[in-house]
Amino acid sequence: MTFDHLQQNPQLLLLDCISGSTAYNLNVKGSDTDKKGIFIMPQKQLYGFTQTDQVANPTNDEVYFEIARFLELLTKNNPNILELLSTPGQFVSYRHPLMNLIKQEDFLSKLCLDTFAGYAHSQIKKARGLNKKINKPIDEERKSVLDFCYVIHNNGSISLKDWLKENNFTQRQCGLVSLDHFRNVYLLYHQKQLSNGTFRGIISCTGADDVQLSSVPKGIEQMAVMNFNKDGYSVYCKEYKEYREWEDKRNEARYQSTLSHGKSYDAKNMMHTFRLLNMAGEIAQHGQVIVNRPDRDFLLKIRNGEFEFDELMKMVDEKMEHINELYRTSPLPNKPDLQKAESILLQIRAEFYDNLPA
Repeated sequence: MTFDHLQQNPQLLLLDCISGSTAYNLNVKGSDTDKKGIFIMPQKQLYGFTQTDQVANPTNDEVYFEIARFLELLTKNNPNILELLSTPGQFVSYRHPLMNLIKQEDFLSKLCLDTFAGYAHSQIKKARGLNKKINKPIDEERKSVLDFCYVIHNNGSISLKDWLKENNFTQRQCGLVSLDHFRNVYLLYHQKQLSNGTFRGIISCTGADDVQLSSVPKGIEQMAVMNFNKDGYSVYCKEYKEYREWEDKRNEARYQSTLSHGKSYDAKNMMHTFRLLNMAGEIAQHGQVIVNRPDRDFLLKIRNGEFEFDELMKMVDEKMEHINELYRTSPLPNKPDLQKAESILLQIRAEFYDNLPA
């Protein structure tokens, strides 16, 4: 089964809907029109080796789920699937009568706390990361181990680089010896203290990820005591890598849109995050998935960048506290009835295949 095959065999469709921002009532000028739906495998293919869970067009804005996969995701309270089942009638292009066997109230459960609010919370973490990346960009030139080394100096400390400059030394002229019982602390020596031989230097090369030790003759007094902030360097390397990857992979148009409203967050993503939070509360309170958003004006204000980032974060914390309390007292079951879902699947397949023309 492929997307093209499904388009050529519409009799296999059980549900065909317009989805996304149009169904949410959040579409604006330039919004794409997405489609989602449900199909059933031809009986012959169902009994064969090849199974197809879902098909999509090349741009992935038209996605169709096989009925078994749809029901499986429904039992997990997947937000996209619950939204598809609850698509408002004006956005449903086709609905097979067998879809009446699948009722929203048979599947809503307290799992929605994790799938709706939990997913929204994960997006908030990403938003905080994006906010940090925008407001604290990392220089393209990568720092070295030397930038995380410090020397005890005048009852305090100074950076190793400043100390070297002050003494007109280079790191290649220096040698290190570990100081017993002190983690990442070293005794530092200089070439001029040797009568013969050379030290190896503090690092082997610019790209080194640790300091290196040298052999030091007995009886030589150290010139300084140096600490390498290895943990700080490890955190920096991780953040540097993540920042460069984000910079390479980011959607430039989306990023420029983020910058344009000057609020340092992805406004579209933040809008959908609040949509999911509000839907999570509605499910617990009213036992239904409201796709066409009654809070359109508020959500579009978020998309337009009319709120400060910290203001939104405060709202998120308040909403999460309220949502957690709603689910604690909600009469929703802890999870859907898997046996009932399987029974529905078997009934749909049996009736659909029995009614096929001979």
